[in-house]
Amino acid sequence: MSGLLRRLFAPRWQHPDPLVRRQAVARLDLSREEHRQALERLALDENPGVRSEALARLDDPERLITLLGRGDASAELAHRLIALLAGGNGNLELGTRIALIERLDDDALLAELCLKGDNQQLRLAALARLDGEEALIRQACDNGIAAVRHAAAARVDSEAGLARMAQQARRDRQVMRGARERLNRLRADSAQLAAARERREGLLADLERHATAPWEPLYGGRFRHLEREWMALQDLPDATQERRFHDACLRCRKVIGDHEARLRASEAAEARREDAEQAREALVEALEEGLEALGRSDVVTAQDIASLRAQKQLLAQRWQALSDQHLADQALRQRYDAVREGFERISQAWVRLEERADELERALTDGDDDRLTALLGAIDWPRGLAPAPLLQRARQRLAQPDAPGDEEDQTARLARFIADLDDLESLLERGAFKGASRLHQRLRQAADGLDARVPQPHRARLRQLGARLAELRDWRSFVAGPKRDQLLQAIEALAEEASLVDAALDRRHRQLVKEWKALGDAAANREQSARFRAASDRIHERLAPWRERLDAERQTHLATRQALCDQLETLLEQPAEEADPDALREIRDRARDQWRRASPVPRDQAETIGRRFARIRHALQALINQRARAVAETKRDLIEQVRALLGQAMPAARRAEAVKALQQRWRELGRAPRGEEQALWREFRGLCDQVFASREAERDDRVRQARERQEAMQALIERLDAWHPAGSADEAVLASAIAEAAALEPLPGGRRTEGMRRRWSGIVRARRERLERLAVVEEVERWREVQPLLLAHLAADAERLAGAERLAGGEPREVALPESPRLADDMRSAHARRNAARQAPETDEEVAERLARVRVHLSLLAVGSVSHRDDPLRLAIQVERLNENLGRELSRAEEVHGVLRELLATGPVAPALWSREVGELDRLLERLTRLPPP
Repeated sequence: MSGLLRRLFAPRWQHPDPLVRRQAVARLDLSREEHRQALERLALDENPGVRSEALARLDDPERLITLLGRGDASAELAHRLIALLAGGNGNLELGTRIALIERLDDDALLAELCLKGDNQQLRLAALARLDGEEALIRQACDNGIAAVRHAAAARVDSEAGLARMAQQARRDRQVMRGARERLNRLRADSAQLAAARERREGLLADLERHATAPWEPLYGGRFRHLEREWMALQDLPDATQERRFHDACLRCRKVIGDHEARLRASEAAEARREDAEQAREALVEALEEGLEALGRSDVVTAQDIASLRAQKQLLAQRWQALSDQHLADQALRQRYDAVREGFERISQAWVRLEERADELERALTDGDDDRLTALLGAIDWPRGLAPAPLLQRARQRLAQPDAPGDEEDQTARLARFIADLDDLESLLERGAFKGASRLHQRLRQAADGLDARVPQPHRARLRQLGARLAELRDWRSFVAGPKRDQLLQAIEALAEEASLVDAALDRRHRQLVKEWKALGDAAANREQSARFRAASDRIHERLAPWRERLDAERQTHLATRQALCDQLETLLEQPAEEADPDALREIRDRARDQWRRASPVPRDQAETIGRRFARIRHALQALINQRARAVAETKRDLIEQVRALLGQAMPAARRAEAVKALQQRWRELGRAPRGEEQALWREFRGLCDQVFASREAERDDRVRQARERQEAMQALIERLDAWHPAGSADEAVLASAIAEAAALEPLPGGRRTEGMRRRWSGIVRARRERLERLAVVEEVERWREVQPLLLAHLAADAERLAGAERLAGGEPREVALPESPRLADDMRSAHARRNAARQAPETDEEVAERLARVRVHLSLLAVGSVSHRDDPLRLAIQVERLNENLGRELSRAEEVHGVLRELLATGPVAPALWSREVGELDRLLERLTRLPPP
């Protein structure tokens, strides 16, 4: 009941019937706030008619925008708001409407305002609020104001959007052209970015391949070139490319670093070799000095020979140790061999003397001079060497008392005696006990031999120096006593030590024995010597199995060295004619490493195998030097070839390819001798850089010229696009443009060029079609000028067919040529044929068929099709056209001219036939003259 009462007393605008609510809208007073609110509610009513009526009375856009913001707005509300803001309804000022538009966010409303606004500024304000590319494209294509179209087109920047504008913006050619140009630039930029990306990928692939390549002389330069090329690229690499670049650079730098490390190791090995050479030279000089000192002495004793043997043994061991590491120079080796031969001669002579010492004593006792002479010959004592005491006695026994030169010899011996006294004093001052002891013993023997010839002061000086030598001996004994005790305790403790490995035990034992022997006879006693010898023997027994294994290992190393020498000798006997010096160097280095690893070898054979390896190594080095010099000569020839290429007139690309082949040949050759390789490489690389620089310059010139041709082609396209022919005589302009375009070829590849070619082809095709239509129009216009002549022929035909009076002479009337316009020769011939046709007229059916053929032919040219009843004529005409066009295809204007010529020559035509056909002929000619807009 209450609900019914509410419905009965409710306002009419709240009535359930939409018709009643629509009627109530007109009764609401806008000056009253409650009525205005009621209108606003009705503006959101569920019935479209009620909404339309309510919105028609609301004219406040701000209230409508508020209603629009509630989220349940209707299409009627949007249309009303558009009408108010666009200026179609209401009388709002422009500034107010623009301010209200700046508050809108609905793209659909803004798009409609852009299209329907009554002011350019209003449309631009609505356009500024639009964000969607689809809406911008619509405004650029469909908006009625050019400024709005251009502003919308300027905000479209995607490739798809520009392509759509270029196709759909037919209303504004400027928008279409601008979109096409921006699209071409965008595609060109994309192509350039793709090319740059491809170039970066290519460089990255080259760098990664280079990182896995082995070292060669061009490695570092190639890496630096690729790195510079990478840094010179304008685009930025992505994270993956950057990481790959850094990884490849690290690998390349590792290869370079490894090579530099090998160079440093080689330099260090060379320094060690030089140190070894200096040490060997010092050893040879020490042996030479020992032999020279022995040669300066007056008498050679057993102690001198023993000392020389010990010195030779020590120096020989040191020489062999150095030779195992580095082979000796040939000249130094010859000096060492000469010293050894001198020592061998002295040692063998001493052995022969010891073997015959007893016989010499008996011969001296018996006074058998013949036996003494034979024994001296058998001993064969070396010349220039001081004799042993026994040998000296034998020689004195055989010498004559008054032998000439004896006085001079005694004087020389006395001078030598005085000089040796000075040397002895010098040795004592330096504390050289061993040398001083040997020299003192020799001076005593010399003094006994000179006897009374030695002055007393010299004898006293010899005694003083002897006392100083005894004092030095006592001092050495005083110092050596604790040292001997210490060494004895150390070797006994070493003999009891069980934790040391055999190698360390042997090394320590040798050191202790060496230090014990270095003490000589200072503070020596038999008990300590026996204890030291017993401890040493225990160590020897303990090391016996280890030494047996070491001996077996030495034999294995010896066999390895012998096999290595055999292989190298086989290589040297038959060397390859084109042997690579780098390969030979590698063989040399590997052989040296293998030689060092096969160490030690038995001492008695170490020197022999060392000499053999030294000779082989010198021969191998000579072969390496020979091949390296040949490589250097070949590389000089390559340098001259590059220099010759620089002077030849040839394309830079071909020159660069030739240089690349020479570079490959350079890599295959190997290295020249040290010192020459770097100099040759610097010269070769400088010439190659000149070649590649010229290629790059030529390439840049080609790119610049291609870009200039592309820009010129673009300008030509724009010029031809803006040009529209006014007559067929303008065909020369088109031909000139086509020739100019042909002169600009070839254009650089890419999307921009392809787009330009498609656009050029379309423009040329359109201009040719227009020129052809203009030629047809001109041909039809010329035909219309001939209409009086055609009418005269038709009148003459009618007279002939009607049997009218004839001219004087009984012949049909001939139509004379008019003075203007002047007809072409073929039209004159057609005129003559028309006059001749009246002399012997054809049947009406034949004339009608010929006229029908003209009509069908014109229909084919104007419309492109004919009716079904004219299909036989159409087929016949098409066959004739194919037969006539075998030599040269006629243009459309030429075909029209030929059809009109046949029309002029066809006769006599009856008036009824002409009246039946003339309408269709005029319609077809009119259709031919219709031109599309430019």
